[in-house]
Amino acid sequence: MLSFKNTSLRRGIKLLVSDATFTIHRGNKVGLVGANGSGKSSLLQLVLGELETEGGSIDLAANTRIAHMDQEVPTTDEPAINFVLAGDSAYVDVINSLESADDHEIAELHERLDTIDGYTARSRAATLMSGLGFQENEHENPLAAFSGGWRIRLSLARTLMTPADLLLLDEPTNHLDLDAIIWLTDWIRHFQGTLLLISHDREFLDSSVDHIANLQHGTLELFRGNYSAFERVLAERLALQQASYEKQQREITHMQDFVRRFRAKATKARQAQSRLKALERMEVIAPAHVDSPFTFEITASDKISAPLVSMQDAELGYETTVLSNINLSLLPGDRYGLLGANGAGKSTLIKTLKGELPLLSGQRTDGANLKIGYFSQHQLDELDLQASAVNHIETLGRQINDIPTEQSIRSFLGGFNFHGDKALAPVSTFSGGEKARLALALITWRKPNLLLMDEPTNHLDLEMRQALTVALQSFAGALILVSHDQHLMTNTVDQFLLVDQGTAKPFAGDLEDYRARVLPSIRKPTETKPVSENPSASRPGKQARKMRTRLKTISTRIERLERKLSETETKLNDPEIYEDRDSPDLQILIRDQVSLKEELTQLEEEWLNLDIQLEST
Repeated sequence: MLSFKNTSLRRGIKLLVSDATFTIHRGNKVGLVGANGSGKSSLLQLVLGELETEGGSIDLAANTRIAHMDQEVPTTDEPAINFVLAGDSAYVDVINSLESADDHEIAELHERLDTIDGYTARSRAATLMSGLGFQENEHENPLAAFSGGWRIRLSLARTLMTPADLLLLDEPTNHLDLDAIIWLTDWIRHFQGTLLLISHDREFLDSSVDHIANLQHGTLELFRGNYSAFERVLAERLALQQASYEKQQREITHMQDFVRRFRAKATKARQAQSRLKALERMEVIAPAHVDSPFTFEITASDKISAPLVSMQDAELGYETTVLSNINLSLLPGDRYGLLGANGAGKSTLIKTLKGELPLLSGQRTDGANLKIGYFSQHQLDELDLQASAVNHIETLGRQINDIPTEQSIRSFLGGFNFHGDKALAPVSTFSGGEKARLALALITWRKPNLLLMDEPTNHLDLEMRQALTVALQSFAGALILVSHDQHLMTNTVDQFLLVDQGTAKPFAGDLEDYRARVLPSIRKPTETKPVSENPSASRPGKQARKMRTRLKTISTRIERLERKLSETETKLNDPEIYEDRDSPDLQILIRDQVSLKEELTQLEEEWLNLDIQLEST
């Protein structure tokens, strides 16, 4: 459907893509990834015909219907649902023609309306709007009544309304909450056309695409599989690079130590088991990020209180109550993820914990050493546009009467990839991603013991999101997190609070359970239990004996695989093996390492699931 033949693309003096050759076939769903500024959006403009190639060609099948998302939505009095309906131009043409048609033309137009499924257009538009978070009573509101973020959602709904053979989406999740992303993921899964998607959300990519196009250092390369599969391939390649080898081993050791610490204290709670599996997956993908430009930690303050903050029988809100009966006590090490639909009160809870909103009633007690770090998109607007990143840190130092040296500031900012002249450039020249990184750096510099984070990943690329995930894992304070990034949530929080129906209560499940709650028609495979044809097989005692036998078999198999993996990695630790990087022996060892780890992960998941089932019998 879409072919790149020795394609090169330039914007100004910067060569974004050089000599790219690959084909996207009809029905492929391709995730386009790469660092901010690498040229991903320009590549979509090239596909749309808005840019010309520097060399080579790009071929698109004839009569291909393309849908793409506009970032600007007019602030007019047009009803929102009409704006969405306009995405289907054929439907709009028929409706407009009906207004001035004679009797003969009316019959033909109604026949055409039936052919293009026009009679269901309004209900389809309403379904799209509801899936993206709009209440039914908002569908007729004028465009001007919505904020910028909600108008972007309307633009996305209009795009999805457009009949398309090729769908181009550029960061569609940036202005969505978790519920809307869950819905959008399901919509894409059922989309029959071809998809080219830019996203920095790995879980969204994993669930939405079957190929990855990686744009890095001017090279555009297509990989089969989702983002996790791409990471594994990238890890294998890096393992072949002698210069990266030692750093890779240190990163793996760090991740293994973290997994072991967590395993030692993990409960049998569903969310704890889910996080343990995710951490084990991170151990596998860690080598894919050894060349990340971001290296920082979030260090908690030396002085700490227990509890840090507590609320009893609290009512939260502005002038009227949004949340009531809130009883929450935060201890160092607590990690909560907030779940709930947009407008349920998640931001209200965070702003109250921050102290921005006083309690309407109830009691709040702050620890003597409470030190809050708060991140939201509004923090970006509060940056001094005329000051540099160095200036911002110097200002913080003066506020606490501890002015750091310029060298210490530069070393610190280097971990957030602010080097050289960039550290001295005014913030007005920064991109959205750079502003977000600086805001996170300022929070980190303060050494908080309670982190309140409201959608911290907007504008951040995949490498920075990975670095933030790792930094939050080792943060010793308490964390309250609202995020539509499911990878970040899964890997940094231990428990969830569901903000719903005017209160906040513990949610016992994991994100898969929450997904099933948002999309009740979707059931997880584990929820469908086969019915045994043998009545005696359903007896609890016999089932338990079978599970114990299987657990023993799995344990034996795991021990054998771990021994074999240890032997394989011992050989890979020998520098001599890398003298001939094309050696068949080296290639076999790397393939064995990957396959052994994958099999171990599958067996460990089965062991954990069986162990949970056995405890419940």
